[in-house]
Amino acid sequence: MRFDILTLFPDLFSSFLRSGVLGRAIGKGLVEVRLTDIRDHAGGPHRATDDRPYGGGDGMIMKPGPLSRALKSVERSEEGCKVVFLTPQGELYDQSVAWELSRLKQLILVCGRYEGVDERIRESYVDLEISIGDYVLSGGELAAMVIVDTVGRLVPGVLGGELSNRNDSFEDGLLEHPHYTRPRVFEGKEVPEVLLSGNHEKIRHWRRLQSLKRTFERRPDLLKKARLGEEDKALLAGLKEHPPHD
Repeated sequence: MRFDILTLFPDLFSSFLRSGVLGRAIGKGLVEVRLTDIRDHAGGPHRATDDRPYGGGDGMIMKPGPLSRALKSVERSEEGCKVVFLTPQGELYDQSVAWELSRLKQLILVCGRYEGVDERIRESYVDLEISIGDYVLSGGELAAMVIVDTVGRLVPGVLGGELSNRNDSFEDGLLEHPHYTRPRVFEGKEVPEVLLSGNHEKIRHWRRLQSLKRTFERRPDLLKKARLGEEDKALLAGLKEHPPHD
């Protein structure tokens, strides 16, 4: 899969693209990331990319010309390509959106700055607007990193285990169960006995119960749209009847 990122600060991505799972995926050719410096498409000696807003007001607005030329410079896949503008006004990003985007061949991510971009860019070039949360960032670069990381790890072959990304938090609408590794006893706290039993069915049941319990305690809002089977519903009914904190 290919990501094209349009930004005023391409240097921000240097370490990010070399590190961890994403860095390995790029090294293997599973994921490709190209950076386009919007300033390279600005005219004049100062390569200005912003100007004062018509109608007055505080702050500066990203000019349409440099952004338009930057977008036109990006080579596009003939199918499965979308231009995504990263903005607090966009659709709220979650794992289901990440899966939708992972089915595309190419994502063009536009990182806004200042008070926003000229509205004509939204109208003429943008296919989708995305917000990674109800807060304001200084620019879209951090949001672009979030999307590249979350979507990139869904590309087949990027993660070690075939089902690794299917077992993550939010994949079925629930938070993930607790994890333990060696040593068996750490600072007086022991690994739950069931995980040492070798009984895979008991372990599966325990993990599912812990996942439901953790979601019930920390993010009950997720239960409204979680994919729950009959066993899950029975376990959840037990949690509601006898809350964990009682």
